[in-house]
Amino acid sequence: MDLQLAGKRALVTGSSSGIGAAIACELAREGCAVVVHGRDRARAEAVARECEALGASAAVALGAITDDAEADRVADQALAAFGGIDILVNSAGGTVRGDNPDWTEVTSDEWLQSFSLNVISVIRLARRLTPGMAERGWGRIINISSVGGTQLSGRLLDYGAAKAALDHLTANLSRAVAGQGITVNAIVPGTVLTPQAERWIDTLAEQNGWPPDFATRERLYTQDFSPQPVPRLGRPEEIAAAAAFLASPRSDFTTGALLRIDGGSTKAR
Repeated sequence: MDLQLAGKRALVTGSSSGIGAAIACELAREGCAVVVHGRDRARAEAVARECEALGASAAVALGAITDDAEADRVADQALAAFGGIDILVNSAGGTVRGDNPDWTEVTSDEWLQSFSLNVISVIRLARRLTPGMAERGWGRIINISSVGGTQLSGRLLDYGAAKAALDHLTANLSRAVAGQGITVNAIVPGTVLTPQAERWIDTLAEQNGWPPDFATRERLYTQDFSPQPVPRLGRPEEIAAAAAFLASPRSDFTTGALLRIDGGSTKAR
């Protein structure tokens, strides 16, 4: 299916690895010019080369997005690369701590860091990039959320609260830009096999005495720790395929949506 993305320009935050990298490559495969974002130049440039190998134009934007001035510099680099951005994919995010702490051990500063990374970064970039989208009468914002925003585990309270806020922001922002040709949607993944997820499962394995081979750890995670009907983790390419659709003109009638891709871990309401 032709997604009609040829000639569009995308910034994918947090795309030097993991889900973001898969999304950048999928958009490149569909004909988008892609700005790869990260904080490590070598890793970001490696993904940009992958995008170019798929026949797309690619550029790199470096910097943190947890600070207003740094986020402005990232936006400036992205806008300068191709003369504008039509698609913003907010894939940067994650837990501030990877050691599965008790909620009492998470400091107020770490709560603020979590919201800055997972929520406020989206606003920082949207404020810069939506004016151009509105002027052209077409744009896409796609936020990568998490089932952690609705699943209640008694752990990672800061991360779950931030992702819940992102879900609300997605729906509310879609109303704020309605009528400007801009849609705003979120993808809500379950646990996806990324380097960060591997580290998380390894941490759980050490805490719970799971065997050393990752295949067994993956099975125990999806069977006992986070039960779901599909007995494996998601793959970045599965999230990327959904992102490409939401980025495309074929999704014009979809806005304010939260698209779950979670192996069935979230119980339907």
